[in-house]
Amino acid sequence: MKKLVLAAAATTALVAGGITAAPTLFAQAGPEVPGASDPERVTAGTYAADPDHSLVLFEVDHFGFNEYFGIFGDVTGTLALDPDNLEAAAVDVTIPVASVTTASAELTDHLLRPGKDGGDPDFFGADPAPARFVSTSVTVDGTTAMIEGNLTLNGITKPVTLEAEFTGAGTNPTNGKETVGFEAETEIRRSDFNVDYALPLVSDEVELEISVAFEKQ
Repeated sequence: MKKLVLAAAATTALVAGGITAAPTLFAQAGPEVPGASDPERVTAGTYAADPDHSLVLFEVDHFGFNEYFGIFGDVTGTLALDPDNLEAAAVDVTIPVASVTTASAELTDHLLRPGKDGGDPDFFGADPAPARFVSTSVTVDGTTAMIEGNLTLNGITKPVTLEAEFTGAGTNPTNGKETVGFEAETEIRRSDFNVDYALPLVSDEVELEISVAFEKQ
């Protein structure tokens, strides 16, 4: 109790003594954030995905108990963009499935495990081919867009629609490149791509959330 009283007294003294200094401390502005959700900052050109700051998050239902997440990183690809003709935009991105990671090393290993005795793997298998999304049309509404395209995964191609949102543009202070950012989401059925292990205990529906930074070339 004595220590608590002393601590309370010390805190009171610090507050009383620093009350005039605190506003000065918090008024010190840090560097301005380079990106802003201002479409006027976007310029026409061809952009390349920044693999160090682009990812795809997947979410599945685990036995009906909870949602489980994993991530694909090292996304690469291109975006052709003209602010004066946004519906002519074209996206072509590649997701290295072999980069998949989860919070469980055992599960990550299972996702990339080869099939037993030469059979089909439960999930992606060893050294899986990258996934690829190629847009076919873009419908724009303000700073959001519906992007129709084809997703190739596990050697199978299916149509997919991304609900995309423009999140920011500006100059990257580390390399001086004009950068634009987007987030998107969609839902696929993994059985459509012959990834059907543990159905229906682990959901067929897979929610995908995508966050990509594109740098002008």
